[in-house]
Amino acid sequence: MNEMSPAGRHFGSPRSRVDGKAKVTGTARYAGEFTAPDLLHGYVVSGAVAKGKIARIDTAAALALPGVVQVFTHENRPRTAWLDRNYRDEVAPPGAPFRPLYDEAIQYSGQPVALVIGESFEAARDGAALVRVEYVTEAHETDLEKAAAAAYEPPKARSGIAPPPKPKGDAAAAFDAAPRKLREEYSVAPEHHNPMEPHATTVVWEGDGKITVHDKIQGVLNTQGYVTKVFGLSAEDVRVVSPFVGGGFGSGLRPQYQLFLAVMAAMELKRSVRVVLTRDQMFTFGYRPHVLQTVALGMEQDGTLQSIRHEAVSGTSTYEDYQEVVVNWSNGLYHCDNVELRYRLAKLDTATPIDMRAPGAPLGQFAMESALDEMAHGLGVDPIELRLRNYAESDETTGKHFTSKELRRAYELGAERFGWAKRDPRPRSMREGRELVGWGMASGMWEAMMQKTSARAVLALDGTLEVATATADIGTGTYTILAQIAADALGLPMEKVSVRIGDSSLPMSPIEGGSWTAASAGSAVQAACFAVRERLFRDARRVEGSPLANTLLDHVAFAGDRIVLAADPSRFVTFADAMRSAGVERIEREETAKPSMLTQMRYAGYTHSAVFAEVRVDEELGVIRVTRIVDAVAAGKIINPKTARSQIIGGVVFGIGMALAEESLLDHRLGRFMNHNLAEYHVPANADIHDIDVIFVPEEDDKVSPIGVKGLGEIGICGTAAAIANAVFHATGRRVRHLPITIDKLLDG
Repeated sequence: MNEMSPAGRHFGSPRSRVDGKAKVTGTARYAGEFTAPDLLHGYVVSGAVAKGKIARIDTAAALALPGVVQVFTHENRPRTAWLDRNYRDEVAPPGAPFRPLYDEAIQYSGQPVALVIGESFEAARDGAALVRVEYVTEAHETDLEKAAAAAYEPPKARSGIAPPPKPKGDAAAAFDAAPRKLREEYSVAPEHHNPMEPHATTVVWEGDGKITVHDKIQGVLNTQGYVTKVFGLSAEDVRVVSPFVGGGFGSGLRPQYQLFLAVMAAMELKRSVRVVLTRDQMFTFGYRPHVLQTVALGMEQDGTLQSIRHEAVSGTSTYEDYQEVVVNWSNGLYHCDNVELRYRLAKLDTATPIDMRAPGAPLGQFAMESALDEMAHGLGVDPIELRLRNYAESDETTGKHFTSKELRRAYELGAERFGWAKRDPRPRSMREGRELVGWGMASGMWEAMMQKTSARAVLALDGTLEVATATADIGTGTYTILAQIAADALGLPMEKVSVRIGDSSLPMSPIEGGSWTAASAGSAVQAACFAVRERLFRDARRVEGSPLANTLLDHVAFAGDRIVLAADPSRFVTFADAMRSAGVERIEREETAKPSMLTQMRYAGYTHSAVFAEVRVDEELGVIRVTRIVDAVAAGKIINPKTARSQIIGGVVFGIGMALAEESLLDHRLGRFMNHNLAEYHVPANADIHDIDVIFVPEEDDKVSPIGVKGLGEIGICGTAAAIANAVFHATGRRVRHLPITIDKLLDG
């Protein structure tokens, strides 16, 4: 057996979550649920203007309230690090990171201007209502359409974010010469993260300047690094523990301002402090940015692409150049010899945007996949056939071969399951009762990445195995898949395996994001378990009278608590006998897995999907229902089909929200997001979600990661909004190019 190829009865099997019982019984604790003796509570006072200065802040009434311990403002905050670099976290974009309570300057509406500390949450909350702030306002700009006139290409690229490649061919001339042309503008409204768990930090004062931090974060080492740099502490003084995260979706990639405020208060008061943001305050930091896009396609009469021009202008804050990959996907999915891609930023008086599930991809793919659907309709060509005529056999943005690509098969399997062959291509041709029925499809694409990750495996004499790495579980099922991988590596039942994650004292792991955790942490755990296995096998060969004395590792199997001869399972050595013979009670190994540099130089790894959507539109009322989604996903080997399916379903629901509901509404006169609650910011509810059918397309990939896994967190949203928008056009004959597609856009005109 190839040691880096997973095999066994757990990998690839649908297993229930090993942490499921803890979550449904309430024993799983989240950042805002940890406690400590004499715990203080903090409540944030949010600023009311978009730009200007604090002229005066009056805290006297708050301080006089019984139970209020202290009120921190820019006037009395403790001294912290001076240089911007100390405030930069692992995924910070270029610029000067936001510093809470730094000075009197107001950079965006809703920024924290004070922190009230109370003996109880109620005292802190009531005290916050008594803080009075007077402002000197300045003119602000929060309208991207106006700010776009001053858009610029970012002078410094964000780490890990590929800028658009250099133009190839002559896209402008090829467009002019093309017999079939399309040039349209597309946009997606800004969206805010709304995970079930609000952002929270509980800092436990351990004494002697040491703290334990429970933070809502997608990477405990990112929080630890931020705290140590900002507050001048050593790593030994700061332990970060975050075993469970109640939904991150990118909102927890960067430390948010409640972390700074909670640590500041705890260090100053030398007491434990908890700060939990309200749902309203969840709208006062990063969000998926508003992006304006223009797509121009030139084609031959047969639908062959001759020119792709895709431009995007994205909003960012005045203090950081937030960037994501928006336009590159257009040439990544389709072959074309003449391509010009452009991505620019425009400064706005808002908080810095932040990564949201598949940052950039569903935005750019909505525009490109909508434009292709428009061209298919104009040419009278089936949308799948048009995509196949322009199928990219390699990554044309880099010139590299794909590690694997089964998108053709995804089109085939998805179309068959959906019943695409029965589609009447004429808009408004399909109806049931008072509802128009529309069928649309789109392609999806996301990077398949792996990051350097370390893990530890410890086998005890009683046959139990513990694996540990600092990675996070943001609800994806990380505990479960790591247990599956570890169990198979040593032939153990999953009940014998325990998993520790979300602790800065554990082996190094990057943030959980980008769909790389399964490939990265999974490969590291397997490597550590294989190292334990090798030591165990060596000890087993040395047992007196061992039937394995003259065998090789390839000739044995690990089953239960035994190492058996593959050719004769009746001949074996138990784990316990091997360890006793060696005089050890535990075998511990730590290993690091990292991507192959040679493979990265030669190949590009991506997940792909074919998304098919059915909508029903009430012709008189304009109400849209998404009644069916079929998502065929090619993502390498699937560790756990049960949790993997949930990942795709969650991504599809995100896509439905983007297509039909989610929209953060700015009042540009105030420079403030106005629908900062779940009553007015609409996310899909149970009644909005109908049948979602997930197909995992068989795909072998021996290059993308040591365990052949690509990751699933993002691909579910990619292409979904575009497929829905295309289905709405097919149903109604109305092309809506600006998401979300709300009733007014269908009925207008």
